Amino acid sequence: MPLQIDQSDFSNFFVVGDRVLIQPKSPLEKTKGGLLLPPGIQETERIQSGWVVKVGPGYPIPTIVEADEAWKNKSDTAKYVPLQSREGDLAVYLQNNAYEISFNGEKYVIVSQSDILLLIRDQSLFE
Repeated sequence: MPLQIDQSDFSNFFVVGDRVLIQPKSPLEKTKGGLLLPPGIQETERIQSGWVVKVGPGYPIPTIVEADEAWKNKSDTAKYVPLQSREGDLAVYLQNNAYEISFNGEKYVIVSQSDILLLIRDQSLFE
């Protein structure tokens, strides 16, 4: 059963670490041979695809403290290795490791960057 979230918009959503928020694509209702598939079968497929909605900051890098150089400015701000996925990408991901949430009647999944197998990006979206 998915987690139900009651909010008005995505502006209050912050994806943490190496996680990605994906809106799954509508599954195909027919096989290539023309057989109709029930919804329960479609959702249990091991590999799914969907559109990337939000992306976390990335993999955190530990801060290096150099005590012997007192003249340097000390910064405690976190640094991250950015993720490959961007908002608007089509992602092919492993369904087994996805966490499902429901927001405004829509289904979304949260997956780790390592569970994404393939990204399809339309470069014209970012120009």
